[in-house]
Amino acid sequence: MLYLFYPEMADSKVPWRVDPEGEADRLAIIYPGEAGFSKALDIIRHQFDVIQARSQLLLTVGTLALTITGFSGPAIARSGVFARYSMAIGIVFVLAAIVVLLTGGLRIHWITQFQSIDKRQILIDIIRYRDRKTKLYMLELALLVIGLSFYVASVVAYLMLTE
Repeated sequence: MLYLFYPEMADSKVPWRVDPEGEADRLAIIYPGEAGFSKALDIIRHQFDVIQARSQLLLTVGTLALTITGFSGPAIARSGVFARYSMAIGIVFVLAAIVVLLTGGLRIHWITQFQSIDKRQILIDIIRYRDRKTKLYMLELALLVIGLSFYVASVVAYLMLTE
């Protein structure tokens, strides 16, 4: 699709690469010049905003799961062995997701702290950092989904076994 607007990207001499170097090169083609560097930084900053917002959502959901467990956990645990172990496993995974989130995904490294003489290298370093944060987000999401799945299994067992 970009080839319609930027035919130079369709040239076989400009390969379509998905690595940070290729992404920085594409941004330089799409947004050339001094103002283009600023626009590229704005785009990447917005991507960090998306990761931040989604991470905040994970933190909220995880915190809610831990809070609800404090209220209903003892009753669910008393309903049977399956419910007790499912809840325990679920809470461990939810807590692991929150710990990874707080120590990794929500850790701050300001864009202005990336230093290089070359603007292309600055973009590459920032894109690599964004990619690491994205991978951490996916790990946090996986841990939270596993934890919530076990937690829901314990609630289902509780509902089925209690009268």
